[in-house]
Order: sequence, then structure tokens, then C-alpha cells
Amino acid sequence: MPSTGLDVFDKTLQTTNIWLDEIMAELGPDRQVAWHALGAVLRPLRDRLPLELAAHLGAQLPLLVRGLYYDQWHPAGQPERLRTLDEFLGRVGDGLQGIRPVNVRDATLAVFRTLARHADPGQVRKVINALPEEVRAFWLGSFEANDTAATSARQAS
Repeated sequence: MPSTGLDVFDKTLQTTNIWLDEIMAELGPDRQVAWHALGAVLRPLRDRLPLELAAHLGAQLPLLVRGLYYDQWHPAGQPERLRTLDEFLGRVGDGLQGIRPVNVRDATLAVFRTLARHADPGQVRKVINALPEEVRAFWLGSFEANDTAATSARQAS
């Protein structure tokens, strides 16, 4: 891997690429799509969380992903009242505009799983518990389909 000469940049590039590789494993081998999906899911998630919890989640993210997470953030109106899974997925779908067609549910689950694998389990549990029941069930249901995240699911419930 090329070195930038700054450990903090090298580490965030390495970690971000690991996250993108995991998303690509589920959505296909297109790094641009994986990056776009990551932002398309993280932003509505951030906007649905209470302000303090959104900031704590942001602190768990790799530096580069953190920039994507905070891009276009207007915390004054938080949390946004996305009450149903369809409303949440609709916001994700809006964020997926401009790339090749991607299944919104698959993109959302890929990002949820990646986040659960890499963020602090206690923080993931708080995030999941702050979501509306339908979104929470959707996220927790994704663990059953993904053995790698099974441990995180048990810790998150």
C-alpha cells in the first residue's frame, strides 16, 4: 500500500479500504458504488439519531469515513423523524442516485453489517436501540443472514 508519509492518513486509508472491501463483497466489485452506498446509509442513520449519539457514532468511524458521515450535516434539525423502514430506505435510495442501480435493502444491510463489525459493540447497541422498531428489526435481522456479525448481534440485543 502506498504511504502518504503520515501514519494517521495511512491508517484511515487502510481501514476505509477494509470497510469498502466488505461492502463490495455484498454489492459487487465497484469501489465507487461501495463508497456511495456507505455515505447513502450513514447520512440518514446519522440524521435519525439524537445529536449526542450521532456525534458518538461519528467518533467511532475511520477519519476518512467520518468526513463522509459529517458531509452535508445540519444538526439543528436532529433527530429527523424517519419513523418507518420505508422512510429510512427511501432516504438511502435518494442517496444512491447517480450510480449504477443498487438494491437499497442490500446496500443498507451491507453498511449496517460493516458498521457492526468495526464499531464498538456498546455503541452499536445504543445506535440500534435509538432507531424506530422497523429499522431496528431490519438491522438485527441482518445478523441472522451473516454469521460473521453474529457475535455483534448478540452484544447489540
